[in-house]
Amino acid sequence: MTTRRSLILSAPLAAAGSAFALRHAPPPLAHGALPSEAQVQWSRLEFYNFLHFTVNTFTDREWGNGDENPALFNPTAFDADAICEVLKSAGSQGVILTCKHHDGFCLWPTETTDHCILFSPYRNGRGDIVKELSEAARRQGLKFGVYLSPWDRNQATYGTPQYIGIYREQLRELLTGYGELFEIWHDGANGGAGYYGGARETRTIDKARYYDWANTWNLERQLQPGAVLFSDVGPGVRWVGNEKGIAGETCWHTFTPVSQSGGPAVPGDVIEKESNRGTRNGQYWMPAECDVSIRPGWFWHAAENTKVKTPRDLFDLYCVSAGRGASLLLNVPPDRRGLIHEADAAALKGFGKLMTAAFATNLAKSAKVKASNVRGKDPSYAANKLTDGNHETYWATDDGVTNPEVTLDFMRPVSFNLVRVRENIRLGQRVDAFALDYWDHGRWVHCTGATSIGSCRILRMAKRITTKRVRLRITDAAACPALSEFAIFDTPV
Repeated sequence: MTTRRSLILSAPLAAAGSAFALRHAPPPLAHGALPSEAQVQWSRLEFYNFLHFTVNTFTDREWGNGDENPALFNPTAFDADAICEVLKSAGSQGVILTCKHHDGFCLWPTETTDHCILFSPYRNGRGDIVKELSEAARRQGLKFGVYLSPWDRNQATYGTPQYIGIYREQLRELLTGYGELFEIWHDGANGGAGYYGGARETRTIDKARYYDWANTWNLERQLQPGAVLFSDVGPGVRWVGNEKGIAGETCWHTFTPVSQSGGPAVPGDVIEKESNRGTRNGQYWMPAECDVSIRPGWFWHAAENTKVKTPRDLFDLYCVSAGRGASLLLNVPPDRRGLIHEADAAALKGFGKLMTAAFATNLAKSAKVKASNVRGKDPSYAANKLTDGNHETYWATDDGVTNPEVTLDFMRPVSFNLVRVRENIRLGQRVDAFALDYWDHGRWVHCTGATSIGSCRILRMAKRITTKRVRLRITDAAACPALSEFAIFDTPV
């Protein structure tokens, strides 16, 4: 029913006509390669954990030969919930388990080989580490992923076409029996010396053709459409090119991988130094993942109990991995009890406290935000979208306005030493460079700047800055900027 009130309200809108319509500007056109929904959600995790755990834990080795007796695997106090609680205390968002390392020992009761947990004394041969950990992860609100080594030093069929069928069947078991996965992890170690069913020889394979990766990836997409696929060359997430946990100072989400010979790249054959930086306007959306261990080695060794990274070390790593648009995949290996060692647990809990303290208060939320340009003068793209804490909203400018600026005005002086900026990556990676200034005695003073932004860019100041105004300037962009966050923090780290 039409009321007098509705007639009165509709009159000025009708009179405004096209002027009102102009306030609803169309969104910016996307730029370059774009992320899938799975990649968008993956980028928001930023920090999660690796668990390297297998017979190597009990042989004190990093790589097993494949001839290890399954009876060696016998964690006496494995507690998946306790492990996940420790990881969560650090702020972890997920966990990836080495379900099968190069030695070929499988941590689940697979039907593809006897070299598995069925033939170990763990839970009298009725154990399933993959099941216990996947269920505990979900109870703790953590996402779960799997690592399945393409190389198998135990399998007599490795190097033949028959092995590819076995490998895919192992994938099928993992991808259909343990719920939804967020990541499927393949490394580049391919071929070499091994047990191979008793042959004890060296076997080499053609990395470019043997695994028929295209069909393996298609199978994974069919069985786990929400998971990102990791390898040296993606296709969902790429290796950062080192095991130090450090992304490039410039680190693009887009990448065109190339092999050492200059041809198409495959897992185990890519120019690693280019992986660290990515490719500006690359062919694929393939962000970097920074894998690093909390210890010198990837598996637990008693001799390394005093060599665990400190909470400050971990915070520094976070800033040069997730803080450069990549993700931090921190390995925390369980010990022979099947627990996170006390030294590792203490470091993780300390890291979690540092992270909470560092990002507790976004000072920008108390500021008045002003932009030099707002797309179509539409409030939907206003500068206050930078401080609303919503990844999906963003400040954008008119097409062709590629050097805008945003100012934070505070009522009183504030001190800060860390800045975080995010792009709306659904529209691609648009900004090539930006600068940060602060107001000091009547003039703007430049304090820092950087290149790529992407899903997250963190800049740490050399010293704490106290000011009433902070300015962000886009100095180079391939398309009009679309930023979802401009945050500043006074961190104790």
